Formats: sequence, C-alpha cells, structure tokens
Amino acid sequence: MKPAAGGNVTRTTLAACVLIAAALLCSAAAEDYPSRPVTIIVPFPPGASNDTLARFEADALGRALHQSFIVENRPGAGGDIGISYAAKATPDGYTLLHAPSAIILLPYFIKSLAYKLADFDPVTLVGLTEFALVVTPSLNVGSVAELISRARANPGALTYASAGISTPHQIFAELFKTMAGVEIRHIPYKGGLPGLTDVVSGNVSMMFTDLTPALPLIRDGKLKILAVTSGARLADLPEVPSIAETLPGYDANSWQGFFARAGTPKAIVTRINAALVAELKEPQTAARLKAIGVEARWDTPDEFRAFIAAESARWGKLIRAAGIEPQ
Repeated sequence: MKPAAGGNVTRTTLAACVLIAAALLCSAAAEDYPSRPVTIIVPFPPGASNDTLARFEADALGRALHQSFIVENRPGAGGDIGISYAAKATPDGYTLLHAPSAIILLPYFIKSLAYKLADFDPVTLVGLTEFALVVTPSLNVGSVAELISRARANPGALTYASAGISTPHQIFAELFKTMAGVEIRHIPYKGGLPGLTDVVSGNVSMMFTDLTPALPLIRDGKLKILAVTSGARLADLPEVPSIAETLPGYDANSWQGFFARAGTPKAIVTRINAALVAELKEPQTAARLKAIGVEARWDTPDEFRAFIAAESARWGKLIRAAGIEPQ
C-alpha cells in the first residue's frame, strides 16, 4: 500500500526536530563548558618545551574559562602512547591533547599505530619550537663543517641522541645525515632530557634538541652549540650560525599544537580556540614563550587542519628521500 503523503511530512518534521534539538543541546553544552576539570594530555615527559608550553596553555585556559585544566604526562614510544590515549577519549572536550609535530611524523615510522590523524579535531597551532645541533664538549669540533669531516672520516663512530623514534630530534638528524652524506648512529631515549644528559656526560656525541632544556647547559659550558636548525640565524642567538650556512637548503622547525578528540562539538572547539588565541596574541605572552624557545603562533581550526596536511606531505617527502621505512 502506498504511504500517505502526510506520513512523509511527519517523518520529515520529526527528523528536522531531532536535528534542531541536537543543535540546541550542543549549543547548551558549549555555553556550560567546562563544567568540570579538563585534562590536557602531553605525550612526553615533564621538562621539555612541549610540557612547559602545555602548562602555559592550562594556565591560560583556566583563567579564561574559569575551570581547572590539568596537565597529564603520558610519555613513551616517541609520543604514540599519549597520543593514542587521547585518541580514545570521549569527544566532549574534557580530554584534550597538546602535541608537537611528532603527531604527523609517527605514521611514517610505525606501521601499527593505535591512532590516526582523523581521530583528532585540530584546535590551533600554538608555536614553533627553536632547535639546535649541540655536541658534547669532549668531541672537540667547533663547527658543522668540522663535524661533517669527522663523521665522514669515521663512518658510524659518532652517535646522536633522540627523544625516541619519529620525534623531531631523530627526523632532523636523519635529514642532516642525508644532506651531508654521513653515517651517525641513532641512540633513542624515552624523552629528550635523558638523551641530553648522556650528551652532557659524553656517552653520546650529539643531539638535535629544542633550545629550552639545552640553553642553561650551553651557558654553563656543559654542551657546545654548533648551529640552529632553522633556515636562518635566530635573532636571539645572532652569533650562532644556521646549519644551512654549511648545508644550503637545510631548514627544520618543530611546531606544537592543540587538539580535541574528533567529534567534539564545534562550538566547544571554537571556544577553546578563542581562549587560546586571545592569550597568544598578547605581547607579554610572546615574550614569555620566547624565553622558553618558542615563537608564538595561532590560527583557526580550519587553517590548522590545512597546515597539518601541508606539513605531513612535506616531511613525508623528506623521510622517503632519506630511505626511512616504517617498522
């Protein structure tokens, strides 16, 4: 029997009502958000710039949204453990993720990841992290050119530390090795600070490290800085050359960003974005972040999504050129 026209109208009306009700519920949830403490997952140990920046974000969001934002470190597997934990969170805005560019690099190194980039909704880019090439003073090299000569004369004799497989510390070193045509052995650690400690002690030759934990050790003479990884010298360290001055075209920067679980109501993502961006735009914030080696950046969720896609493609090309295969 052919259904009555009125039945179709009724079903259409009910569907529209459901959509309207859902939209109203999401709007109400966003207005009430956050009504309880929020956890920010950091996939690396305390102490490095990603942890420091996450704690800044927690403080800024707490003041803006009048609720507690608590940083929870879940390190291990180059960031996979913490990122994968956040990927399984309920998409309600109460478990967020602060992650460096490792989030897009891990898929090029590990076949069996427990997360996908599609598991997250980008909130905003937060900053660019300044990196440098440092060596143990006992290595007795004074420049990038001298380091390359030493490595070429002794293939595999030198070592570099990293914060783990697929971290920027490793990627930047592998890019260096490819461009310089040298062999330097990789020694991965469960975080940047343990690796840096072994460079200080002389157990490892060198490290491509974020400047935040390295600067005090450089100033105390416990580490020697050879160059910065950016394409040009840094305004705050004008006396330190860039690697590009020896290897033209070398340019490696790490970024840090803020994420929510995919499916989090858009109004909540927008509210978090607005609170963070307002803080990042403040001149005193830029100065505060600069002191820990981070250049403040911000964007919209859509702009951040496009940035992530472009960065993933760029590094994927470099990683494939270096002959690195996922394990």
